[in-house]
Amino acid sequence: MRTYEVRTYGCQMNVHDSERLRGLLEDAGYVRAPEGDQADVVVFNTCAVRENADNKLYGNLGHLAPVKAKTPGMQIAVGGCLAQKDKASITKKAPWVDVVFGTHNIGSLPVLLERARVQQESQVEILESLEVFPSTLPTRRESPYSAWVSISVGCNNTCTFCIVPSLRGREKDRRPGDVLAEVEALVAEGVLEVTLLGQNVNSYGVEFGDRYAFGKLLRACGTIDGLERVRFTSPHPRDFTADVIEAMAETPNVMPSLHMPLQSGSDRVLKSMRRSYRRDRYLKIIEDVRTAMPDAAITTDIIVGFPGETEEDFQGTLDVVRQARFSGAFTFQYSKRPGTPAESMEEQVPRDVVQDRYERLVALQDEMAWAENKLIVGRSLEVLVAEGEGRKDAATHRLSGRARDNRLVHFALPEGVEPPRPGDLATVEVTYAAPHHLVADVFGSVRRTRAGDAWEAAQGHPASSPGVMLGMPTIGAKPLEPAVGGCQVG
Repeated sequence: MRTYEVRTYGCQMNVHDSERLRGLLEDAGYVRAPEGDQADVVVFNTCAVRENADNKLYGNLGHLAPVKAKTPGMQIAVGGCLAQKDKASITKKAPWVDVVFGTHNIGSLPVLLERARVQQESQVEILESLEVFPSTLPTRRESPYSAWVSISVGCNNTCTFCIVPSLRGREKDRRPGDVLAEVEALVAEGVLEVTLLGQNVNSYGVEFGDRYAFGKLLRACGTIDGLERVRFTSPHPRDFTADVIEAMAETPNVMPSLHMPLQSGSDRVLKSMRRSYRRDRYLKIIEDVRTAMPDAAITTDIIVGFPGETEEDFQGTLDVVRQARFSGAFTFQYSKRPGTPAESMEEQVPRDVVQDRYERLVALQDEMAWAENKLIVGRSLEVLVAEGEGRKDAATHRLSGRARDNRLVHFALPEGVEPPRPGDLATVEVTYAAPHHLVADVFGSVRRTRAGDAWEAAQGHPASSPGVMLGMPTIGAKPLEPAVGGCQVG
């Protein structure tokens, strides 16, 4: 059987699409390549938002060219936002690529690979509108205890820094019944947590004319037996309505965490970005959320160095960071992206100025996050045990997972206690706070769940006991390099 590897870049929507790509390939008879082995088919699911995305792709393709030349039958496919943008130019620059497909036709991948193999020539298929809603495609999920659920694709906004609307198209919403049917099916498989996905997730319903559809969907998720955690990303401040806050506060399995992009704390810059809200509106949403859910953890996205940004504008951003008390932030240095209005704007901020502002922003945000985390020391938290969250767990003899508010918690087990499985729930007491995580060296108890059973079964071991389900994806690590806000930023 032929083996495959999918390499994913970019936002949560790309992560979700890659699960579909794996499902399609396995449905077509491919098997995942073992770690360290060269796959027969390598698929790049690309992002067009990150700085130097083009250079990275072609660099990776260049590294694979000699490998492919020495490996009979090997195929390379390129999909995602960069493929949608560059189209046939990919095979002109890298003629050893076999397949190029876009964001609207990921379901075509197996057919295109077979056609390229039979015809012995590259296949390029880019559609300009959605062919099949991705959630109807086969899926190979990375986690047996957590899942992404796409409720919409595309974006109707025109932010001047973002190329996503031209690559993902206008917003298309799934019917609520279809979304809930998928969630119920996932729960039946052992999933305990779902994250609802959309480019602007809280504008859900615009296509079928119900501006309250998102709040209704959250409440409907609260009626699904066995679904313990519901999250969503990313909402747009423009579409944040009181009924959504009420639904969050009144639905027990909707988690007290909110990722809401700010982008800038300057009204002048927000206007230049075509962000249809102002700082006072943003801060009022945060105030309302914390009034309804005092323990809510709020995270955000911020861009520094947008064209025309002055020191006064930047100080406005710092001021909002102080007032908002974010528990975390994805901070980006603005960089030109081809095809966006901001690319040709005058008053591009010098790179050294952008770097200086970025460093000051990160320092302040770390200070604020650390102060917020210190308030949790001494409290007991319910942690969803996760796989792969703690890179230093082996060295520190700890396990890791996410609290209900999505904070990362590293916790220790007393000697002799059977370790919980990924997907199980542990109750622990926080003993130490850092800006980006918590440490809990006082252990309470473990609740074994059906999600843990599902994880155990996926490892080839029989589930040892019945339980209840749960799970949770993460929103990713802070970027280590300059970039502009991505698909996930509302």
